[in-house]
Amino acid sequence: MKDFNGKVLFLDRNDINTDEIIPARYLTEITKEALKPFLLEDLKLDGFDVEKDIDDTNVIITRENFGCGSSREHAPWALEVNNINIVIGESYARIFRQNMFNCGMMAVTLEKEIVDKLFSTFSGSATTVSTDFQNGIFSFSGGGKQLEIPFSISSYDKSLVEAGGWVDYADTHYK
Repeated sequence: MKDFNGKVLFLDRNDINTDEIIPARYLTEITKEALKPFLLEDLKLDGFDVEKDIDDTNVIITRENFGCGSSREHAPWALEVNNINIVIGESYARIFRQNMFNCGMMAVTLEKEIVDKLFSTFSGSATTVSTDFQNGIFSFSGGGKQLEIPFSISSYDKSLVEAGGWVDYADTHYK
């Protein structure tokens, strides 16, 4: 199972699309590792500096419809190769969300009010999250503040995460 703990990057915008996650011009690359330096290269967002903000980031917190656009698997792969195994947001494009779980990663949906609270409490300060996967609890810490937020994912998605993704899940369930 992947690691779902670490430094948080706040991306305060709706509709961050797959071309902003990994630009289409890099889709000819044949390894995940080759995608690594190009993550979020084309994202335009006030205060976001791709050169500094991605370093050591493990978790993204965002708004609505993250991963919209094309259905490419490269977007989750680019996150994964950069050790970002979890995105927390209000909603996701359906295929992006499923691709995340198929890779053994998580795209966790929280209510808008909770996401708003995370932004207002922690955005702008060095924030980390610790994930209690089995009990469904995120523990956020930053700027001298702490907050626990419950989350849930379906039992099937939980199985995919525990297996490390769809391929490993299929290997154990469909022989």
